[in-house]
Amino acid sequence: MNKLSQLFALIGFGLKSLPARKGSAAAAIFGIAGVVAVLVGVLSIGEGFQRVMVVAGSPDSVVVLRGGADSEMSSVLSRGDADILAEAPGVARANGKALVSPELFVVIDLPKRSTGTSANVPLRGVKQEAFLLRPEVKIVDGRTFEWGRNEVIVGRSAQSQFGNTDVGTELKLGQNTWKVVGIFEANGAISESEVWADAEVVAPAYRRGNSFNVAQVRLASAGNFEPFKDALTKDPRVNLRIQRETEYYAGQSRALRGLVTGLAFVVCTLMGLGALFGALNTMYTAVSARAREIATLEALGFGGFAVMLSVLVEALLLALIGGVAGATLAYLAFDGYKAATLNWQTFSQVAFSFDVTPQLMISAIEYALVIGLLGGLFPAIRAARMPVAVALREG
Repeated sequence: MNKLSQLFALIGFGLKSLPARKGSAAAAIFGIAGVVAVLVGVLSIGEGFQRVMVVAGSPDSVVVLRGGADSEMSSVLSRGDADILAEAPGVARANGKALVSPELFVVIDLPKRSTGTSANVPLRGVKQEAFLLRPEVKIVDGRTFEWGRNEVIVGRSAQSQFGNTDVGTELKLGQNTWKVVGIFEANGAISESEVWADAEVVAPAYRRGNSFNVAQVRLASAGNFEPFKDALTKDPRVNLRIQRETEYYAGQSRALRGLVTGLAFVVCTLMGLGALFGALNTMYTAVSARAREIATLEALGFGGFAVMLSVLVEALLLALIGGVAGATLAYLAFDGYKAATLNWQTFSQVAFSFDVTPQLMISAIEYALVIGLLGGLFPAIRAARMPVAVALREG
């Protein structure tokens, strides 16, 4: 009998004996499934947060902050800066107007719907150009605010997470009372976590004078970024930090994703060790229970290498079942789950949905297979090296 046939025969014998060891096999499967479910669940937080940021970015859009600032919270721009941006080369135009949107960024307090505790929510003061730069923003309930009035519109994600944001609600913000007149969506982008109002009304309410925090600029094409940046870098009238929108939001998501990844590594390493010991126990038990069977097969001419591989295949199969079960459970439990977390750059809440991606599930299953491989390796070596006479006595 050739080695391949021996291997298939041994794998078949091992699988047929699984019902006799269903208790230990089930323990290994459930242990690995638990590790995978936790791993996928934790990492889906980072994936969901990053997706919100990636959706917001456009290669032909630019975020302009004051030189040295790393977020809208720490940036201050003047109206003069906005006028200079409008004159820069490569800026797109619509109806004769440069697509430059100077905006205010204010953090307001709103209660969380789930707990009632206070949360920092972004209030963005915008001009009409903001809607041209973000065509994905669509009113889905109510209407948009009227310019010059104390009215706001609320992103769908913010409305689902924070109280006092339904259409018709009145909010006390700054020195004035504001009325919520509409809910908007933006294809799931970070804008949906914000409250929008007329910048000319927000400015006096928060004593911002003639200043802004950030300017959004739409370029005629993505290739105009370098000429646009070079012209402003060389202009002695301004001191600006200029980034592609995609780069800016990627930087904002980096801190949270790093934190989540680190947490997942620590938690799943500890849980993985437990699952690993469970797999070791299962496979050692399997080898001991099949000692006489293995010895008989070896006496009939089955090679030790085939015996070792059969034990490894059984361990990998249990790990695969546990990995698929855990990934599926995580998908059903977490994918699309809505939550809000702190944006460490602006210290304001960002609403997002957990995102269990196919790549994340595949990576978690691969992690399960690594546990299965390590858990089956030493029992497999023991089975291959066990002397026939000893195995017969143990059996």
